[in-house]
Amino acid sequence: MPALLGLDPATYRPHELHSPERQFQETNCYTDLWIELLHAQGFEPLAMLAFCTVVDFEGDQWTFFKPPPEDLARLYGLEVQEFVVYRSLPEHILEQLRLGRSVIVEADAYYLPDTAGRSYREQHEKSSIAVESLDVEGERMRYFHGPGYYEVAGDDYRNVLRLGREFSVDVLPPFIEFVRGDRLAACPHDQLRAVAAELLDVQVARTPAENPVSCFGGRLTDDLPHLLENEQAYHLYAFATVRQCGAAWDAASSFLAWLADGEDGDTARAADVFASLAGAAKMLLFKLARASATGKTLDPAPAIDDMAATWEQATRLLGGR
Repeated sequence: MPALLGLDPATYRPHELHSPERQFQETNCYTDLWIELLHAQGFEPLAMLAFCTVVDFEGDQWTFFKPPPEDLARLYGLEVQEFVVYRSLPEHILEQLRLGRSVIVEADAYYLPDTAGRSYREQHEKSSIAVESLDVEGERMRYFHGPGYYEVAGDDYRNVLRLGREFSVDVLPPFIEFVRGDRLAACPHDQLRAVAAELLDVQVARTPAENPVSCFGGRLTDDLPHLLENEQAYHLYAFATVRQCGAAWDAASSFLAWLADGEDGDTARAADVFASLAGAAKMLLFKLARASATGKTLDPAPAIDDMAATWEQATRLLGGR
């Protein structure tokens, strides 16, 4: 069975960024798989998280934050490339694994056993996985997804890889990328924080001109009546909004604490402020969930005002580093 790292789901230990004790154990499917893919290869994923400091409200959702390819190249010597799907997915994946490359595949979480209790056999939902090994004859695949490393087999394997049944011509092939690390050099470990600080400066220059929390607050007030009438709509809305920014701020806090490396200063203080922001987002999630479940009215303005002020404080600290 072609495998990149020879891992075992039973013994794999996720990175601390996916500790159950965190305010948000998961970020989003794409950033999560990169955290574990890097960790499994001996890299420090905390170094890449500068992009989490400047998430914005994008009109009807918060930024779906993803590691910039140029940062992955500079920090870890890894290149991310899309490739054309013209054969079966197992054929493509095997080809890349044999070349020593990771493969990132859009998959239907309906067939991913690690999503049991959420999507697995309950609802079709697009997610991203990073394939680490593939056994075509045994119909088994091991992959990174969310906060860990898992195996899919049998019928689920066939469905994830679109085998054994015909799809309508209007069902497009999944988006697939491969990750190669044979052409660029990774940043030396003793220079990692210095390079990460430079990448943070690039991100800080992209700080939203208008307070995104205030922008979201106005939209939330408009959307709230609909959310109180439809609990399913709330879950989708919460993932795209409050959960997305909260997870980003939680990751940003960890990144900045790692970057500060125990020293006092604006970077360490910013880490604490982002942790407060993440906690406030989690509390708002609870309040919205309770309001959605009970149908009771909720005035989000006090929470939004506090979060907006905290965001301003975090932004000032980042700019003053």
